[in-house]
Amino acid sequence: MAAVIQEGGEAGQPAFLHIAQLVQEFGAADGHAFRAVDQISLDIAQGEIFALLGPSGCGKTTLLRMLGGFDQPTSGEISLGGRSMLGLAPYERPINMMFQSYALFPHLSVWENIAFGLQREGLPKAQVAARVEAMLKLVQLGKFAQRKPHQLSGGQQQRVALARSLAKQPQLLLLDEPLGALDKKLREETQIELVNIIEQVGVTCVMVTHDQEEAMAMATRIGIMRDGRIQQVGTPREIYESPRSRFVADFIGNVNLMDGTLAVDEPDHVEIQCADVRHFVGHGITGHEGMAVSVALRPEKIRISRRPPPTDDPELAPAPLNQVKGTVKNMVYLGSDTVYHLALPSGALLQVSQSNTERHPDDALTWDDEAYAWWTPSAHVVLTQ
Repeated sequence: MAAVIQEGGEAGQPAFLHIAQLVQEFGAADGHAFRAVDQISLDIAQGEIFALLGPSGCGKTTLLRMLGGFDQPTSGEISLGGRSMLGLAPYERPINMMFQSYALFPHLSVWENIAFGLQREGLPKAQVAARVEAMLKLVQLGKFAQRKPHQLSGGQQQRVALARSLAKQPQLLLLDEPLGALDKKLREETQIELVNIIEQVGVTCVMVTHDQEEAMAMATRIGIMRDGRIQQVGTPREIYESPRSRFVADFIGNVNLMDGTLAVDEPDHVEIQCADVRHFVGHGITGHEGMAVSVALRPEKIRISRRPPPTDDPELAPAPLNQVKGTVKNMVYLGSDTVYHLALPSGALLQVSQSNTERHPDDALTWDDEAYAWWTPSAHVVLTQ
């Protein structure tokens, strides 16, 4: 029976790529085994763009290499479309992998690079030519067909590598840091192009990246990895807005993490006492009074002003809950936003991000100003792990 996507995907959608209890150990022969991938189980639907995101050394590239057949797992199962991939060499799998370096042949033209894999398979010349022309049209590089890779920009080389990977019509496309070689502006532009091409072809895609913005922009779902294990799987919104642990909350985006104690535990709200502030959270949690918890509060969900928060706003918690006074110790102007670091009475810093809606506001905060910060009862996430 085919596995079914349970989390973050469409309910009841069958899994196309099924990974079960996958383990990869290194160094077992000398008695110092290290598990790079530790009991990973994961189901990915057909047509998904799934991102593996995590710090260096967390096992994401090792997992990708096992999917591609470049490394064999110590134990576990990998199946694609109901067919086991175990024991199959990379060239025997309906899978193609695009590496970060692109691995283009410098002495071949764009056309020849795309055709290379098809020619190695022994396809008829007419079929090769038709497939290459279709790929050139797909990635909009028809007029560059006779150029060598060094005559192209980084973004163009990336599209050639993608066209070569898609030319063999794989059922699964693996991308290893696909945009890592590009500068920030080009990377942001290419993200949209890449997603459009992958969706147009309809191929299932698993990508590895350490760039959280890239994963958020491109992926249907994201799997956060740490120490060889999957910590959380979900849509970009789920991962960002509802992290399940301090690690996930801290890894994705900027966040203020405050340790505290559950002081009031009611079905419809809780209150958490932290060093500088008492938080009012507008929903219940699974816990008990006196337990240690953490509060995750995103900088953009906090308001900041030199004036105290309004007392008649029904969306705010009653004073003095969800508000604190501090001193602006640092500020960074980022164009669309300004990030403030507010020193609190305990010495901790509260990071606040405020949108710059006016060009020259009269009451703009600056260094060493006293300021008030406040937030709504729905702004924070309570973490118990």
